[in-house]
Amino acid sequence: MFLIVIGILFLIVTTTVLTKIQAAQKALPALRALAVLLIIIGISTSCFKQIDAGQVGVKVLFGKVEDDVLTSGLNFVNPIVDIKRLDIKTQNYTMSGIHDEGNQQGDDAIRVLTADGLEVTIDLTVLYRLVPSEAPRLLRETGADYTDKIVRPLTRTKIRDNAVYYDAVALYSSKRDEFQTRIFSSIEKDFKTRGLLLEQLLVRNITLPPSVKASIESKINAEQEAQKMQFVLQKEKQEAERKRVEAQGIADYQRIISSGLSDKQLQYENIKATLELAKSPNAKVVVMGKGNTPLILDTK
Repeated sequence: MFLIVIGILFLIVTTTVLTKIQAAQKALPALRALAVLLIIIGISTSCFKQIDAGQVGVKVLFGKVEDDVLTSGLNFVNPIVDIKRLDIKTQNYTMSGIHDEGNQQGDDAIRVLTADGLEVTIDLTVLYRLVPSEAPRLLRETGADYTDKIVRPLTRTKIRDNAVYYDAVALYSSKRDEFQTRIFSSIEKDFKTRGLLLEQLLVRNITLPPSVKASIESKINAEQEAQKMQFVLQKEKQEAERKRVEAQGIADYQRIISSGLSDKQLQYENIKATLELAKSPNAKVVVMGKGNTPLILDTK
């Protein structure tokens, strides 16, 4: 567009001013050709607009947003049309209590009141993108700064509205997934009516008040101690059962032995033991005493 304006001005100058100057008469054809060339180049460059990958172009003519959308690549357009480029890639908006981690400087976490009246702090990340076909309507109704006008305030409001249905401890533990699903459904509907697609909602962290957190930690420690004591008692019971079974086995063994051995059986076992002793290289003389117990003498 700039070259078109320069070419037109140059053509006007060569037509109105230089024609009156006698010395410039010979150069007028070349200067006019140059002016026409500038206009042609300006028109050519203004008629072709390149849209990068991951973007769409919206045509604006004298403040009016047109409904057709320019896709990525080279597009032929009216040279006087202004092209607004909008990003259609997945974008993320993070609200965090950690400095310089989110999109806003400082502490940008969401503080909500739960059903039991406690204040809970939530860190959140929203993944979303612009629906290409809805780009003209979004630009017309909201503008290019839709992140600050729609994404941020709508997300924070919906989280506060849904947090009041949960207790603080439940929100922190058992109901966390349910809470995330609930706010996702709520935000998704509003995003869709505005031309945005909500891809994912990530509840990154839920911080409880210090008093509640201390109570939960005490409860968890008590439960762990109780489980540890149960394990110790179970182990002692198993050890006591093992000793009882072992004692019962020894008693049964002794009872069987005492009831099954007769005098003749004992005499037979005595003779077998004596024969083994006699075969030993250390026993040279075996003298039988008056009783049943042999006397073994070693000659070494």
